[in-house]
Formats: sequence, C-alpha cells, structure tokens
Amino acid sequence: MIGEVPNVEAGQGFSTRRLAHEAGVHRPLQAGICGTKKIGAESIVVSGGYKDDEDYGNVIVYTGHGGQDGAGNQVSNQSLEDSGNAALVTSYLEGLPVRVLRGYQGDTPYAPATGYRYDGLYRVTGYGSKLGIDGFLIWQFRLEAYDDTPTPQTTQQPELPGAPAEPESTSVPGNEAPERITSTVQRIVRSSAVKRQVKAWHDNRCQVCNVRIEVPGGSYSEGAHIRALGSPHNGPDTTGNVLCLCPNCHVMLDAGAIVIEDDLTVIRGGQPAGTLRTHPQHAIDLECVRHHRERWRQ
Repeated sequence: MIGEVPNVEAGQGFSTRRLAHEAGVHRPLQAGICGTKKIGAESIVVSGGYKDDEDYGNVIVYTGHGGQDGAGNQVSNQSLEDSGNAALVTSYLEGLPVRVLRGYQGDTPYAPATGYRYDGLYRVTGYGSKLGIDGFLIWQFRLEAYDDTPTPQTTQQPELPGAPAEPESTSVPGNEAPERITSTVQRIVRSSAVKRQVKAWHDNRCQVCNVRIEVPGGSYSEGAHIRALGSPHNGPDTTGNVLCLCPNCHVMLDAGAIVIEDDLTVIRGGQPAGTLRTHPQHAIDLECVRHHRERWRQ
C-alpha cells in the first residue's frame, strides 16, 4: 500500500514493530525498507541502523540497505540492485509518497523515547552515492516531509545540511577539497496508476522525441495529460488522455509548443516534426487531441 494507512495518523505510537506491522504502517519485522523496484517504497524505518543517516525532522538523509556486518559496520559497497534501494529509486522517479516510522534506537533528537512512532508521508527528492564513514560506497536518499506532515516534537533543533552561514566579507574562499557525490534531482511530478501504465507500455521512452532518460538505478519519463484535468478543461484521467514524454516535450505540450494532428502528426513550433510513436495497447483519445489542439490554435 502506497500512501496513508486507514485509521493511522502522523504521531501515532507503537510499542513494538509487530504492532506497526499489524497496523500496516511498516510490514517487515526486520528490514528497514518495505517495497520493490516495481511498486516503489511503501515505508522506511529510521532507527539507528546506519551510522551515516542524518535526521533533521522534516528532512531525512537516509542511507540505503546492504553491505553491513552483524555489528552494524559497513564492510562492502551498497548497490542500487538491492530491492530496498531500487524501491526508493522508483519512489523518486515516480514521485510517490513514503511512510516514515521512527524508532527509539535512532541517534537523533526526533527519535521517540520508547517504541516506534509513525511520522507521516515524505517524498524522495534526490539520491546519490558517496564513501561512507566506514570507507565503503553507500547510497543515500534525501526525503522531505509533505507540507501537511507535522514536524515531530524535539527538545533540540538541529541545523539543516548545507545551510549557508552569513558571510563576513564579500570574498568567496571556495573549497579546495569538496566532497564528491554523484546525485540526481528532479521536479516533483506525482504519478497516478494511469500514468504509470502508459509509461510502462512505452518503457519510459518519449513518444515525441524518442528519448529515454537513463539515471542510476532506472529510467525517467513523465506522464502528460493531453487534455488537462479539472476546470475548465475537464479531461479524463484515462490512458487515452496520457502520453509518455520526456520533461522537455512535456513542458512544450503543456505550453502549446507541441500539438498533435488527428493522424498523430506532431507539430512542433508550427512545423511537422514526425509522427507520435504509439503502442498496440495504447489507444490515443482523439477527442482529447482535438481539444488540446483547438485550445492552442485560438
């Protein structure tokens, strides 16, 4: 289950992980990440499992799974092939919410005094690799609370990572030995089941320009409604009204720089630019195509 759990609110406590499991907040009894590459991450536990974790309340820098010995030391590199890490990558690429459960073992002012506490929904806003404290490659995921997720209570207020200090002069000294980290960022685009189906049919390849954006652990595309949802356009949330596009083509479609003819000829900047690539299972709703075209040709 992705998203909220019925009858469970942020701030609710559980004396044991089994009770959190029975409530559906975090189903595994031991693993810190619940999910798969296909569906994304349902939930994570922040409870001191990895020494490289950082917890700032509404922002969490969460270390991925793998490479530890029984004493909690990192003894080998982590991989995005790990199912939990792959699940968090999918949550990032698809803009899916992740439930966060904090445990009493966490070395953070936001950890509960006892047991476990459900702290609401967070989104994965970036991820990257670096050498961890123990000298092995780790993958870390930055999670940020949704606007309506309450900040957990704490007696301390840690400073967010990367917060700039007030300069004492106008000179900028820079950094002669900056830490190297491979990272990716994206604008937030929430995927519905309909969009995910269209993107799966096209294997994340843009139907207009044929680009497939490869990122560590997967590929990225966006589901774009041809006829916009909601008033005044009132387009349907159906696969026939959704295209699989790269971010550039998505922006151009939304702004009218790309329109589509009834024969699926793509018009970009007023000039024909090829034919919309299709899939046998993906029937395009021509009524939505006409509505979009007429909207931008007025």
